[in-house]
Amino acid sequence: MRAVEDHARGRLISDAPVARAVPVALRYDPGFSPATVRFVLPGGIEWSFPRALLEDGLREPAHRGDIAVWPCGRVQTVVEFHGEDEVAVVQFDNAALRRFLEHTYAAGASSLTTR
Repeated sequence: MRAVEDHARGRLISDAPVARAVPVALRYDPGFSPATVRFVLPGGIEWSFPRALLEDGLREPAHRGDIAVWPCGRVQTVVEFHGEDEVAVVQFDNAALRRFLEHTYAAGASSLTTR
C-alpha cells in the first residue's frame, strides 16, 4: 500500500487585513486508515477527518465533528478546524485539493492491484 503526501499552500484566514500563506502537508495512508485524510498545519498541528468530508465540501458545505469544509467561489475551498482552544480557517485552491484526492484514489487502486 502506498502512502500519499502532497503539499499545498493555504491562506490562513484571520482578523488580520491580509490572509497569511501557510504550507500544509496533505497526507493519506491507506494502510493506516483508507477512509481518512490528514492535514498538517505549521507547528505540527495535525487534523484527521474522513476523505468523504473533503470530497463533499468541494461541492457543497459539509460538516462533521470539529471540521467544516465548503466551497468559496468557483476556484477555492475553505476548511475550518475547531480545537479546544483555537479555530483555524484555511482557504485552498480547489486544484490542489482535487489533485490530492486523485492521488489518494490512485494509491487505493494500486493497493488493490498488488494483492
